[in-house]
Amino acid sequence: MKNFIIIVTAFIGFSMYSQNSGDAKTLLNEVSEKVKSYKNIAIDFKYVLNNTEEDINQETRGDVTMQGEKYKLNILGITRIFDGKTLYSISPEDEEVTISTENMDEEGTITPSKMLSFYEDGYSYTMDIVQNVKGRKIQFVKLKPIDSNSEIKEVLLGIDSQTKHIYNLIEIGNNGTRTTLTVNSFKTNEPLSESLFTFDKSKYKDYYINKLD
Repeated sequence: MKNFIIIVTAFIGFSMYSQNSGDAKTLLNEVSEKVKSYKNIAIDFKYVLNNTEEDINQETRGDVTMQGEKYKLNILGITRIFDGKTLYSISPEDEEVTISTENMDEEGTITPSKMLSFYEDGYSYTMDIVQNVKGRKIQFVKLKPIDSNSEIKEVLLGIDSQTKHIYNLIEIGNNGTRTTLTVNSFKTNEPLSESLFTFDKSKYKDYYINKLD
């Protein structure tokens, strides 16, 4: 706005921005309400990490099932189970289980249970481009951290305009790292086993148990 000299022109630009921001907030609220209406959510996704300067290009698939704050996440050969109080990270390759208390309030941390609602606090947002992906209209919302010291430069959230489900999330770091999470399948209200979010120690008798304070 500082590049505009005429006050009227600046006012028009601000008015358009406010409307843009309002539309983005309305869309995000619709997504949030949709997510909260489900008893549980099961997602299969593709995860891509890219940093050209560091010559890093990593691509993998994963899946996560979420119910409230509880979740079970499988990615990079490691299973993470959070029962609402304790996080269990299970590594078959190392035959090790790491037990910790996950800090749900840690600033800047996007946990699986927050993956579909992290944007509700700490970000400003505006509408961005619209893309057609295999016949689906994907509306992007650009989010910028309010905290000027954040390691995140911006986040682009792609939303299916019809279902109001998140299609993908692109996080761009100040260090040039670009992380993309794309949802391949989005299932809701699935019949879940009562023990899905419970760690069964008897299954890991030969594993090293590493308890963190």
